[in-house]
Amino acid sequence: MPKPRRRSGKNAMREEVYQFKVSPKVVTPHKRGKAQHFVDSEDDVASEAQSHYSSTSDVTSFTEDVVIDGAEEQASVEDYEEKLSTCIDNMMDKSTKTRQSALESLRCAFSQKLLSDFLSERKMTITDSLERCLKKGKGDEQSLAAAVVTLLVLQLGSAGEAEQCFLSLRPVLSSILGDPTASMSARQSCATSLAMCCYLATDDIEEVANIMACLEGVFVSAYPCGNETLQNYGPARRALHCTALNAWALLLTVCPPSFLRNVLESHLPKLPTLLTIEDVNIRIVAGELIALLFELAIEVDEGFEYGDLTELCNCLRDLATDGTKSRAKAERRRQRSIFRDVLKGVEEGEAPSETVRFGSECISVDSWVRRRTYHAFREALGSGVCRHLQISNYGGETHP
Repeated sequence: MPKPRRRSGKNAMREEVYQFKVSPKVVTPHKRGKAQHFVDSEDDVASEAQSHYSSTSDVTSFTEDVVIDGAEEQASVEDYEEKLSTCIDNMMDKSTKTRQSALESLRCAFSQKLLSDFLSERKMTITDSLERCLKKGKGDEQSLAAAVVTLLVLQLGSAGEAEQCFLSLRPVLSSILGDPTASMSARQSCATSLAMCCYLATDDIEEVANIMACLEGVFVSAYPCGNETLQNYGPARRALHCTALNAWALLLTVCPPSFLRNVLESHLPKLPTLLTIEDVNIRIVAGELIALLFELAIEVDEGFEYGDLTELCNCLRDLATDGTKSRAKAERRRQRSIFRDVLKGVEEGEAPSETVRFGSECISVDSWVRRRTYHAFREALGSGVCRHLQISNYGGETHP
C-alpha cells in the first residue's frame, strides 16, 4: 500500500478548515502531478452547496438589506442588529409561518456574516428559542432550527460557549434524529447539526463516540440483511442514509487510532455492498467514505492491507467507467469523475486536489480528510464560506 502524507495531529484539519475563528492556513496553489480544481467565487460555491431549504422573497429582501446596511456607518450597524433582534424574538411567535421566516432569516444572516459578539450576548435566549422550535415544531421548522443550531455553534467558536450551546441542544437533536415518525428533512438536518456541532464544540472522544453511534444507528439499515440482500428504500430514506454517512465520516477525521481500528474492522468490509445500490448519491458517498477510511487506515498502520482489494478495485473501476444508458448523462459523468478519484485513493493513496480562493488568498484541500471537512463547512455555510474565510483572514471583523 502507498505511504500516507502525515497529518500534524488529529486536530490538524480542524484547525486548517475551521477558518472562522482562527487565522486560516493560507497557501498558494502548487502542482501535484494531477489536475487541480478551483473554487473561485462565492457564486461557484453556492452552485455546488447542498441545501434542504429555499428562501422566500421576504428572507431574500432581509439578506439584501443586511448587505447594504453592513456597508454603512454605525447607525446602519445598529439598524442591522435591530433586525436580527426582531428575528430572534419572532422565533417565539405563535404563528408557524412567522417562526419559520425568522429562522430562515437567521440562517441567511449567520451564514453570511461573523456575529460572534452580538450572539454571545444573546446565546441563552437564542438557545432556548431554538430548543422550543425543535420540540414544538414540525418538519420544515425543525429542519431550519437544526441548521441555525449548527451556524450558532460555528459563530460562537471553539470556546466554552459553543460547547454549552451544543450540550443543551444535543438531547433534542438526537431525539429527532432517532424518531422514525419525524420528517426525513428534519432528521437529515439534525444528523448534520449533531456532527458539525460535535466537531466544533468538543474534544471529548466519548462525546464523539456517542454521536457517531447515533448516526450509525441511522445508516446501518442500508447494509445488507442477514441473508445478504439490500433493503429497497425510497429516495427520502436513501437521502437520510447519505446525510448520516457524511456526518459520521466528518467525526471519523478526529477519532484516535484505537477507535479507527474498530471502525475499520466493523465497517470497511460492509461499505462496498453500498456500491451496488441503484441510488447514485449513496454510491458516491460510500465510495468517498471508503477512500477516506483507506487514507486513515494507512496513517494508523503503514502496512495496512485490505483483504479483497482486487475485487474492490474492480468494482470501483466499473463505476469509474460506467456507461449505462438507463442513467442520466449528468449522473454518469458525475459518478465516473468521482470514482476515478476514489480508485486512485484506494490503489495509489492519492486524493483530488482542490484550491479554494477567497479574495487574493487560497487554501489547499488535498487529502480525503480535508475534503470531507471542507465540504461539511461548505454545505453548512453555502456561498457564505468564502465570505467567512475572507473576513477571518482580513481583520476578524464581526460585522459586514
